[in-house]
Formats: sequence, structure tokens, C-alpha cells
Amino acid sequence: MKISILGAGAFGTALGGVLAGNGYDIDYYDSTLERESLKDNLAASAYVILCVPSKVAPHLLPHLDKNQPLIVTTKGLITDSYFADFTDWMVLSGPGFAADIKEKKPTKFTITDPRIKALFEADYIEYDSTTDRRGVLMCGGLKNVYALLAGYHHLTPQTAEWQDYILAASKEMKSLLELNSANPETVDLACGIGDLELTCTKGSRNYTYGYRVKDDKSYQPECTVEGLSAIKRIRRGEIKIEKDLPILSEILEIFN
Repeated sequence: MKISILGAGAFGTALGGVLAGNGYDIDYYDSTLERESLKDNLAASAYVILCVPSKVAPHLLPHLDKNQPLIVTTKGLITDSYFADFTDWMVLSGPGFAADIKEKKPTKFTITDPRIKALFEADYIEYDSTTDRRGVLMCGGLKNVYALLAGYHHLTPQTAEWQDYILAASKEMKSLLELNSANPETVDLACGIGDLELTCTKGSRNYTYGYRVKDDKSYQPECTVEGLSAIKRIRRGEIKIEKDLPILSEILEIFN
């Protein structure tokens, strides 16, 4: 079975390694390499996996076959409106650094369709599940946003102050999901609290960016910082927000 992975970065190749280990024929698409056209890449693929940065995804989606099964792993889109025309799309999200997956360290994902578990079957990967695709997408974007402030305040993981922040941030995330007609309980899954805890650590690009920019306002990251893209989407009104969200309000004030 052929599976196309749109995005040949660290996470895309990590997922591709799992699939290849299960015997699937993997075809990566990376527009910067210009190896082949997108149409050729997608031809005869049983599944397409979206694994590009969130700022790139909206430019690729219009060119995809809307009837081809699509697995969304891109974090930062925060709304399901991008997939309104797709007849068969699902989400995989959760606390998994690419390096850990490649090293086969224990990892847990949230999935919205059992077919994903069948594809990515591995003894070091666990799953929880929900049908709340919108909620999973929102968690994937919001946890990056909240990680920016954890880094900005130099919160040390596993300290009481850090744990209080995780609790407060997860409560705000639940409020945002409920306000946007998603299931607030989705925050309790791996894609929510699990990914929030992982991203609010020093191994995270978002945490690192917040940490660095606190001391150097001119700091420019070398890699994509998805939390910044998510903030732009929030400012554009892609999701509803309310005033009674003090942490998010502080984030929007600092990271403008």
C-alpha cells in the first residue's frame, strides 16, 4: 500500500519510519526538493498524511483530492474550516518529539479514527481516541501558544509554579474548546494536557522561543515556531475568544 507524506521534515520522516517498518510504501513530498509534482506524489496513494508547517498547509490543501483519505498531523491550524470540502479526514496528534519516535521511545497519540492505529501499529506507541476532530486540532495549536509564555517566564518543568501554570492553561483551553463548539474533555487526552506538558519544556521550540525572546527581543528562531503562527490565526478571528482568559490575554499582549 502506498502512503504519501506531505512534508519531509523531522516529524514527517519519523512517522514515515513507523509506517515503513510496518511494510508500507512511503512517498514523501517536499516542494523545496522538487523531486516530483504533487499530482505524481499523490497518484494511487491509499492515504495522504499532512505533515507540513501550519503556514504551508493552507496553500497545499486546495490541490489535494478531496475524496482521498487525509490524516492531519500538522499542528497550529486551530480550526477545522480548512477541511470543510474533504469527505474523509482524520487527525493524529499528541506529545511526541520526532527524535523520540525515531528512537522508539514510549509515545502516546490521540486519534480520531481507528484506521490510524492500524497503520501506525507499534509496541512503543499507545493511543487514546475521540471523534472530536475540531477539539484535537484546537489543542494542537493552543498548546504551542501557551508554551510560549511558559518559556517567557522561565518556568522550570515539574516545579509547583509550572504545575500551577499547566493547570490554569488547560482550564483556559477547555473554555476555548467549549466556546468554539468542541468537546472540552478533549483537553484531558494526550493531544491536550499531555502535549501541553511536553511542549512547556526546554526541548520545545515554542518554550525555547519564549525563553530566548524574554532576554533578547530581537531573537529570531532558525526553525518554525508554530505558536507564533497560531497567534496570527487567533488575531485573524479563526476561533472565538473571550475576555475572561488572563493567560491568553497576556500572551497576545507580549507576542504581537
